[in-house]
Formats: sequence, C-alpha cells, structure tokens
Amino acid sequence: MISKIVLFITTFIIWCFFSWPVTAERLCLGVFVSLLVFFMTKDMFLSEKISMASIFKRVLWFCYYIVIFCVECIKANIDVAYRVVHPDILIKPGMVAVKTVLRSDTALAFLANSITLTPGTTTVDIDKEKGLLYIHWIYVKSEDRDVATKLIVGRFERILKEIFE
Repeated sequence: MISKIVLFITTFIIWCFFSWPVTAERLCLGVFVSLLVFFMTKDMFLSEKISMASIFKRVLWFCYYIVIFCVECIKANIDVAYRVVHPDILIKPGMVAVKTVLRSDTALAFLANSITLTPGTTTVDIDKEKGLLYIHWIYVKSEDRDVATKLIVGRFERILKEIFE
C-alpha cells in the first residue's frame, strides 16, 4: 500500500514540476492526471518484490529516459529534415537486425516504439526468443549487427533495462 502511495506522490510531484507555476486549478487537474497515470502504469512499476526505493529509482530513470528520448528525437528530426531539404545527400535505406538484452514485453514495446518514433528508423518486427529487432533504417551506416545495435538500440536499451527489468 505504501508503495502505491509513493508512486502516486511521485507522479504528482512530476506533474507539479511540469505545470509550474502551481495554481489551485492545476493542483486539482494534477491529482486527476496523477491518478490516471498511476492506474495506467502501476503494473509496470509495482510488483510484490519491488521496494519503495526501487520504485523511486525506476521513476527517476523514466524521467531520464524522457529527456534522452526527446534529445534523440530532435537530433533525428534535424537529420531527416536536412536530407529532405538537400536532395544531393545520399540515402541508403535498408533492413538491419539488432540484438537486445531486454526480455519483458513492456521493455520491448518501449524500445520498439522509441526506435519507431525517432525519425529515420522503424521497427518492423520483434523476435523475442532470439532477442532481435528488425529495423528499417533510412541510412544504413553499418550492416554489422553489433555496430547497428550500438547505433540504434544503445541509446535506449540501458535506460529501459533499469526501468523495466
């Protein structure tokens, strides 16, 4: 029960931080939104064997993930926009298979969506048993699985492992 309260309070504090300056209306809306987020994410963050310190750590890692995702998304948007504006820049589209150590469905879904939402890459398929993601890449920098994994998956995988596994 205490872990649920801690998760709700943490989401509420994050809401207050993002909706600064705090007003009465924003606090009321924040309680509603925090409850909604709590009920949508409690299964990802809470289980019988997770301590409150672990929950807090996961929430902090999730905040860090949001920042990293936004930075990577902006960089990829600029790269794709530059390729559109300058048609002389070569594109080399192709499919690559990348390896992942993530095993939980939630972690794999987050990783696949993070790759797809970052312009220039799209997750086409996931092979959970082999730990492979098949990615369509706008400019294949390397067909070597290890190099492609480092370039595409490396930026998100470590953080998602801290959050979901």
